[in-house]
Amino acid sequence: MKLLIRWFIDWPRRVAAPIAWLAPLFARITAGWVFLWSGWGKLHNLPLVTENFVGWGVPAPHLLAPFVSGVEFLGGLFLLLGLLTRISAGALGITMIVAIKSAKWADVDSLETLLGFDEFEYLALFLWLAIAGAGAVSVDHFIERWYHRTRPAAPGTPPH
Repeated sequence: MKLLIRWFIDWPRRVAAPIAWLAPLFARITAGWVFLWSGWGKLHNLPLVTENFVGWGVPAPHLLAPFVSGVEFLGGLFLLLGLLTRISAGALGITMIVAIKSAKWADVDSLETLLGFDEFEYLALFLWLAIAGAGAVSVDHFIERWYHRTRPAAPGTPPH
């Protein structure tokens, strides 16, 4: 029995290991593309976005509408590149929390409803990216490799 359980855990891990780079890349491209274009559209229609923010009761809508639009645009761009991924995903996650609270909260009548919102699904994806990082196919990965290669070792520690 122990052998069977071990096989069901180890076999999928061995199969997935060579393509582990694919999950964060796919997540970043999917969410990055959506938010790049969402932010672009909002930046080019700020009066309507501001009006929506006013209607949802978002504080300081004339300040936050362009700010959030820029976060969506730049956050989406950075996710596509895998640049500053944890920060971008965190910022986009916060925008999803605010979107749920301000524009969707009145529609929440159950956990099922909340979990069914696109904004909540993006929030889950952004949380994963903020924790796991950009993955191996990203600018972040190359910067990190360069940083560790060029950083001098502390006295008394073995080189990398």
